[in-house]
Amino acid sequence: MSAREVESIFADIVERARAADPTNARKWFDELKVVRFDGGSIGIGCPDEASVRFLEANCKANFTRIAQQITGHLVSVDFLVGSGAESGQTVETLPPGPALHPDYTFDNFVVGPSNRLAHASCVAVSQSLGATYNPLFLYGNAGLGKTHLLHAVCHEVRRRSAGASIQLLSCEEFVNRFIRAIEQGNITGFHSELRTVDALVIDDVQFLREREQSQEEFFHTFNAIYNNGRQIILSADSPPAEIPSLEDRLVSRFNWGLVARIDPPSYETRIAIVQKKAHLRGLQVSDEMAEYIARQVQANIRELEGALTTIYALATTTRAPVTLELAQRALEGQIRLATRRISIMDIVEVVAKHFDVRLTDLQGKRRSQSITVPRQICMYLARSLTKHSLEEIGGHLGGRDHTTVMHACTKIAEEKQSDPKLQALLAELTKQITQAFLI
Repeated sequence: MSAREVESIFADIVERARAADPTNARKWFDELKVVRFDGGSIGIGCPDEASVRFLEANCKANFTRIAQQITGHLVSVDFLVGSGAESGQTVETLPPGPALHPDYTFDNFVVGPSNRLAHASCVAVSQSLGATYNPLFLYGNAGLGKTHLLHAVCHEVRRRSAGASIQLLSCEEFVNRFIRAIEQGNITGFHSELRTVDALVIDDVQFLREREQSQEEFFHTFNAIYNNGRQIILSADSPPAEIPSLEDRLVSRFNWGLVARIDPPSYETRIAIVQKKAHLRGLQVSDEMAEYIARQVQANIRELEGALTTIYALATTTRAPVTLELAQRALEGQIRLATRRISIMDIVEVVAKHFDVRLTDLQGKRRSQSITVPRQICMYLARSLTKHSLEEIGGHLGGRDHTTVMHACTKIAEEKQSDPKLQALLAELTKQITQAFLI
């Protein structure tokens, strides 16, 4: 097969991958290069390690399925750091470190009155770890950019000092690692891994509530890092003093440095966010359309991204140009939904009816596949369609803990990527839930 034929096939793979998964499509997909193409494997060179991690986590199943459809062979897809064997450059393996989102950089963060202090403090911290604002505590409602800023700090630290040791974890990951270390009798290894870093970054630290042993461990980890002059950055949905069941000694330490609040973006900031997010995805959005989206979607940045995804998906499936009229048609249902709130029980009732199971079974202890799969789908849809925490979702489904809910959401999300039937089922259930809710 000639080099030109390989390039043509690869271009087709990328184009179809964009159309099949608009949520994860990005403008920098244009920078992807085919660096290896043989009978059983396709190697894709990526701009940097953050791109590799993003593709591995979000797009691998989609790229693999499409590559197999186009080539007619059971090929595998590998994402690599490097720009191509033909140029004589070396394709690198992925280095260790936190899985940073390639979009979550300071350059891609839109600064406005609602987040100016949080942004400025993160920039300052990234330039001088442990010297200013230690600890740095960011708080605000979901979808306002806290996670973006945490990743941006890590990107900047890594750019300034490739050898810097960073641990970026969700609070759930911290707790799970701690539990695993206890089970394996490896507390010393856990301490060595977390207490010697240059920067410890924990997202959603509010999930420490009501976890006494984990709070004890985090207290000592905090002290060890702080006393070594290293940086601690935390985020939560509320200020330290308002996190339920958080020990006073942790509240006190979280308040030692700077506590910065992030508020919902203003109208002008939302317009800028729409334009920035559209640019990252390679979409052409007129000023008129950006203003329309900003007027209609006001809750948070995540919903602005969802609106763009909905518009792009409709334009792709109908092969229609992206116009204001198309945007209005695409967002009609989403805008109506914004005025009311779907409950977990709305979801449970629709799923129970579809699978012909009893509500008591979904909330009970049975673990047969006929019950487990619907229960996991309930958890996944509740996570997608509501703002409830993992603990709250688990509480509605028989008092299950957050790790069970997280496992279910991850499992369904992964299977959806490679199972068109499951993807169609989830779309249909979502449609039934939202339509029933609007009646």
